[in-house]
Amino acid sequence: MTRKEKQWCAVNILSHSRHDWMNKLQLIKGNLALRKYDRVSAIIDEIVIEAQNESNLCNLKMPDLAALFMTCNWESHRFSLEYEVVGDIINLEHYDNQMTSLCTAFFDLLDQSAEQNHDNHLSILVEPDIEKDEIRFIFDFNGIITNTERLSLWLDRQKERQDKVFTTYELTTYELNVMVTLRHVKGV
Repeated sequence: MTRKEKQWCAVNILSHSRHDWMNKLQLIKGNLALRKYDRVSAIIDEIVIEAQNESNLCNLKMPDLAALFMTCNWESHRFSLEYEVVGDIINLEHYDNQMTSLCTAFFDLLDQSAEQNHDNHLSILVEPDIEKDEIRFIFDFNGIITNTERLSLWLDRQKERQDKVFTTYELTTYELNVMVTLRHVKGV
C-alpha cells in the first residue's frame, strides 16, 4: 500500500501515538526501577526536543508535509526518519504540496534504493531563513545505498526543475546529502 492509498484516520493516529507514548513511559519506568536517574533525565530531554520539533514543524503551516514526517516511522520503510526545524518559523503553506510531493517521491526512491536489512537513517533539517528569502531542506542519509544510479538520475532531474527549487547533492554507497533550497517570496 502506498502513502497515497493509505488514509490516516483519527483512530489509527491515536493508536500509533499511544503506542509511542507507552514505549517512552516503559523506558522511563524501567530506568527508574534500575535507579538510572541520569538516563531518565536524558529520555525526558529527548521527549521534550521531539515535541518541540513537532510543534515547530506544525507551525510552518505545511500540514501535509508535517503529517508525512510525523507518521513516517509508523510505516514500513527501509530507513528511520528524524527531523528538526531550526531558524525562523514562518508560514510556508504555499510550499506544502510541492515539498510533500518531492519528499514522498524521495522516500519512495530511498525505499527502492536502500539496503533492506540495514540500519538506514534519514535526518531532515528544515531551515527557513527570512534574511536570505529562502528555505533549505537538508536531507542526510546514512546507511547502505544499493542503487546509486537510480538516485543520481532522479536527483539530476530535480536539479533541472524550474519551480524555485534548487537542488544540490553528494552521493556515495554509504551516504547521501541533499540540499533543496526554495526561494521564498515574501507574502506568499
